Amino acid sequence: MIIVPAVDLKDGRCVRLSQGRMDQESVYSEHPVEMAKHWESKGAERLHVVDLNGAAMGKPFHRSLIKEITRSVPIPVEVGGGIRDLGTIEDYLSSGVRWVILGTAAFQHPPLIEEACRRFPDRVILGIDAKRGRVAIQGWNETVSLEVKDLTKQFEGTGVSAIIFTDIERDGMGTGLNFESTRTLAQSTSIPVIASGGVSRIEDIKHLLELETDGVIGVIVGRALYTGSLDLGEAIRLAKKAESRRQKAE
Repeated sequence: MIIVPAVDLKDGRCVRLSQGRMDQESVYSEHPVEMAKHWESKGAERLHVVDLNGAAMGKPFHRSLIKEITRSVPIPVEVGGGIRDLGTIEDYLSSGVRWVILGTAAFQHPPLIEEACRRFPDRVILGIDAKRGRVAIQGWNETVSLEVKDLTKQFEGTGVSAIIFTDIERDGMGTGLNFESTRTLAQSTSIPVIASGGVSRIEDIKHLLELETDGVIGVIVGRALYTGSLDLGEAIRLAKKAESRRQKAE
């Protein structure tokens, strides 16, 4: 299981929101590029970068900053927020971004996901943000009637690399992941799942490792890393030990 630090961008700064609310932000750095380098230096093998302004606007806002982050670290970067067309997808991927995350577009324009997967195999991630089991779009500002499991079914067999599943009500709150919803989703799909939203301590990582057999391959961690309630190195070591034990057992 891979532990993925989050670098969320708002107005040029590295922030964390509470429950996705743009008016509930905590600023952790005025220099997102340096923050990305920091997590890489601590052992991160992948970064999760979100353009929060872009998600709200429906188009990229931090395009140049994201490209700078990608150039500044040797590890792969996944990017989401405001990606709504093939042109933007191609621009990001050609600039060094390893994966693009499509969320709102998956609900509004499913053929875009299918075409993106066809053109860029293994480089498209489906971002599913949920509130009480329902899909949220437009930077989490709108909840629609579609259930998470039904949206997921639409993209089985399309070539989506993974699903990032976020429980909005837990995101940035430090209350722990929604393990049951994450397990249910992972068991219902053949697409690998990356958990997100609410990790607060090392016990959450230990619990999440139990879901690997269900298809959970990673977890995105934000606020807990920035506040120090979770140590990235410790979390990575724990995950690697679990992987080593599993390989020996096989």
